[in-house]
Amino acid sequence: MSYTDAQVDAALEAVITAAREHLAAVRAAGGKIDDDEVWRTYVALNNASVAYDDALLDVFGEVTPWNVDSIDVDKADQFFGEETAPGDDPHPRVISVRQRRDYRVPSVAALLRAGQEARDTAMGADAGAVESVSEALVELLQSGDGSLSALDIPELEPLDGLVAVAEVDEPLDPETFEESDGAGPFTLSGSDRLIGRMDEHLHAEDDDHDHDH
Repeated sequence: MSYTDAQVDAALEAVITAAREHLAAVRAAGGKIDDDEVWRTYVALNNASVAYDDALLDVFGEVTPWNVDSIDVDKADQFFGEETAPGDDPHPRVISVRQRRDYRVPSVAALLRAGQEARDTAMGADAGAVESVSEALVELLQSGDGSLSALDIPELEPLDGLVAVAEVDEPLDPETFEESDGAGPFTLSGSDRLIGRMDEHLHAEDDDHDHDH
């Protein structure tokens, strides 16, 4: 297809319009995942950019820095615009992520103080004393976002850890395990299958540095 100079201008205006509509959709979505309008305007911006690049190349022999290919709108809607009914899900299994990280406690007293400060902040000075390491860890986890990042404090020295990813038949039901059962919730059973593992060697760089001297 041959383009005219005027069509290059029109293609550029289409890119600008599509970019503004995409930005408006992103703002309106407010961080929502898989928003239909964000996806629609993304496809429009992508295809307008391809059309402008083609016109610029045809008329002036120049290209844009955007390395994009045209998206078939109908095929895109089939993959991204339609929700799959639960009964039609080709992958009914559940992905289970299990993480372990060990810590050395340089000072139990210091850890208890950190846990007490977290409890007092959350519940007030009359909340009662933190009397064990387990209580301190629970308070620290609850005071953060519930992840292990809440334990990244001077009172704990992180050691090695690992993250394991498995496919399981059924999602976790904590109520089926006794509170004293520390192994059951993490044990693979039946047709559950480990599909990946990442080891965390937090002191590997320090060890390599020591060997250099």
